[in-house]
Amino acid sequence: MRVLGFAVAFVALLLAPALLAHEAPATSPLLALTPRVAEPQAVPAQSANLRRQRAARFERDDTIKHKLNSWTIGLAAGQLEGAPLRFATELARVIDDGDNMRVLPIVTRGIFDNIYDLLYLRGIDAAIVYGDILDHFNKDPRISGLERRVNYIMPLFPSELHVFVRPEIKRLEDLAGKRVNFNTKGTAAAYSGPIIFERLGISVDAQFVPHPVAMAEMANSDKYAAVVFVSSKPLDPFVKRKWPEGYKFLPVPLTKTLEEYYLPAQLDAVDYPSLIPEGQKIHTIAVPSLLAVFNWPQDHDRYKRMARFVDYLFDRFSKLQTDPGYHPKWQELNLAATVPGWQRFAPMQAKLMKLVGAGAVTDKTAERGEHLERILPGDKAGQDRLLHEFLAEHTSRPSP
Repeated sequence: MRVLGFAVAFVALLLAPALLAHEAPATSPLLALTPRVAEPQAVPAQSANLRRQRAARFERDDTIKHKLNSWTIGLAAGQLEGAPLRFATELARVIDDGDNMRVLPIVTRGIFDNIYDLLYLRGIDAAIVYGDILDHFNKDPRISGLERRVNYIMPLFPSELHVFVRPEIKRLEDLAGKRVNFNTKGTAAAYSGPIIFERLGISVDAQFVPHPVAMAEMANSDKYAAVVFVSSKPLDPFVKRKWPEGYKFLPVPLTKTLEEYYLPAQLDAVDYPSLIPEGQKIHTIAVPSLLAVFNWPQDHDRYKRMARFVDYLFDRFSKLQTDPGYHPKWQELNLAATVPGWQRFAPMQAKLMKLVGAGAVTDKTAERGEHLERILPGDKAGQDRLLHEFLAEHTSRPSP
């Protein structure tokens, strides 16, 4: 028996390594120290579907992005409280055609800075600017050749010059050396006002504080002799507020030095019943505004974008003049009217030439006549009388 037991034990010792190799548990410390290599697995079909869906979404997003950007116009308008932003918004509303044409009105620092935005700011294709901006930049060596780099598509609303003075001020010359407020920098008054007074030869102490502040001072003291507004009439500060006796608007003559950029205009009792007696008129001037565009080469994508905009404008402009809800100033605008000193955008010029023929009038006399027609539509005698009054006032006025 002992011999048999010894033999069994000896055989067991001989077989132990083989048994361990085939039956060792997964928790064996020896195997735990041995790194395992994961067996390759097949990629599930679901992952491939996800990749295809993601690629399709990216492609769809790129298509939408291309559609939105191809025919969208960035329009630099002006400040929130200004008339330019309203006109830009109404223009955008009537032009809108989904992905085929869209206009984005943009709130900016002001109508003066819009020219910088048009020249240098990304995403700006058009801008509302004033016609006399050429006068300023012709003197600025940093921006040369502006009349070649920027064109206009159409004239916009005229902004009447309002020179509102204290009782002791009787005429424009009385403002020489006195404090005259032109509103804050970047506004139309702060830009055009000093140019106009310089061209009139009247040197004033120009101030640039918010008009409400200056007008509050003006009502109680002589700190400010006048405030100057350049905006479309009627203006709320002169309609909603009752001013004491003697506060008034001064007439501004259309002199030879002003007619290069400005047009005749008038303020009357209909505009300001508490400040202008019925039947009386205050002759003044208007600053023409315009829709400006960068003069891109004809093969440029942005040129093509603005050319399409012109097509839509031409087809839908009448809606601005006839449909309800739009500013009445649209009814005074004429797409064919010229802007002194400016060159029209080629696609717009081509449209007009087809419409009116090669004999379209572009001289200043005709432009002045067109503006008088807008002031007194259908009243030829009244237009002649108004022009005669402007000229008579100018010829009787001594040189400053």
